Amino acid sequence: MSEEQASKRIAVFCVGNRLHMDDGVGPAVYDEVLERFEVPENVQLFDLGVLTMDMIGYIDSCDVVITVDAIEYSGEEPGTVLRGTPQELAHAQGAAISLHDLRLVDLFDAAILLDYDAEGICLGMQVENTEPELLTEELSPRVRAALPLLVDTLAAELARLGSPLIDKQTGEPYVR
Repeated sequence: MSEEQASKRIAVFCVGNRLHMDDGVGPAVYDEVLERFEVPENVQLFDLGVLTMDMIGYIDSCDVVITVDAIEYSGEEPGTVLRGTPQELAHAQGAAISLHDLRLVDLFDAAILLDYDAEGICLGMQVENTEPELLTEELSPRVRAALPLLVDTLAAELARLGSPLIDKQTGEPYVR
């Protein structure tokens, strides 16, 4: 790992509403990461309900912003993990990068206007149910079963950027 990679400032936005079933996939990743891993000092991990323009400062102060969120209408099977830029996932097959009022692509478009230049990486999962009859923190079975893949994908992305998560059980960098 180069010194430049290790010094990258990285923000991870885990987006979603925990009470709306699969919409809570981002916060579920947040919980899993904190339970299993030590997060490097140069990585800031956020459990966000929704994206707001308040997050734009992180696009200015970070080199990389990774967003983990539910994706609806991608045309893929529930539990499918998708990776791309905010623009790619927002425009691919009509998919909305977020189920929330402010889409990640909107946040990055605003950042471009302000001449901020963080790299944007989106990790998402095609969800099955974001409108349960009763509020619940449970994920649907297919999304719950695929959650480890999304966590591994985030871990691999951080390792690629030179900032691997550290497995709490082994004390070793987690690389899959």
